[in-house]
Amino acid sequence: MNAWQPLPESGATTAETPAFEVIAADPPPTPLVFASPHSGRLYPPAMLEASAVLPEVLRRSEDAFVDAMVTPAAELGAAVILARYGRAWMDLNREPWELDPTMFSDELPDFARGRTARVAAGLGAIARVAGEGREIYARKLTFAEAQARVDGTHRPYHDALDRLLARARATHGMAVLIDWHSMPEAAARTAVTPRHGKGCDMVLGDRFGASCTRKLTDLVERELEGMGYRVARNAPYAGGYTTEHYGKPQQKTHALQIEINRALYLDEATLEPTAGLAKLTADVGRLARILAADWPRLAPA
Repeated sequence: MNAWQPLPESGATTAETPAFEVIAADPPPTPLVFASPHSGRLYPPAMLEASAVLPEVLRRSEDAFVDAMVTPAAELGAAVILARYGRAWMDLNREPWELDPTMFSDELPDFARGRTARVAAGLGAIARVAGEGREIYARKLTFAEAQARVDGTHRPYHDALDRLLARARATHGMAVLIDWHSMPEAAARTAVTPRHGKGCDMVLGDRFGASCTRKLTDLVERELEGMGYRVARNAPYAGGYTTEHYGKPQQKTHALQIEINRALYLDEATLEPTAGLAKLTADVGRLARILAADWPRLAPA
């Protein structure tokens, strides 16, 4: 398989470490694109110098090891894009200007969206809190710092993702984006599944049917249930910025968010993987193989 790696765009976070990694064949053998926007674990020195918390607190915002789960799907025909910088540095599953004005020493421009539920919770594009609600910064940031993060991290990642989806559409007439995440066990316990009641292993977020054909959600749910997972839909996670922004079935792009219960593969106290990581990686590969074979059935009749 020929690897395709876009070069970092002007303004990348550092010349040595691009904001993301892409593993993909050209032309793409399937319309599948697997994304992991929250598994990055790099934090630039400037952030650590401004931080009021230790790096291990920042790491609790990560979807740890999700990149390891989805990378093998590249060998099964999916294009894979992986974030390299930590979610606390820049949340790639947010609108880029979803900023909290209380975090900044200067006034934000009018286009910065300061009044959203996520910003109110401290979880905008640049998070105010990490871990168990701990304030991240020891000082106010400047808008110039925010703009540098958007230009160096958010914009290059989404430009690359947009190109991957465009290539899939050009080659296969459609694109199928699976946006992979993990959720704390405490959140997974709040979900309700039709077959198993309260508590789940996976949550499928399709924006209540708006971001993809129901055939995709039904197929993924059926296959994951067949593997023994308890699957919920749209609660507590219906899909974030990526699912909403790219999921336009009428424009031949289908987007589905999948949240995995961290207790299945991670010791949440130590952030060390458990034996469950190997099983989940194998099962994600099984799902990728099924989607690679069955994607033509997702097209309208």
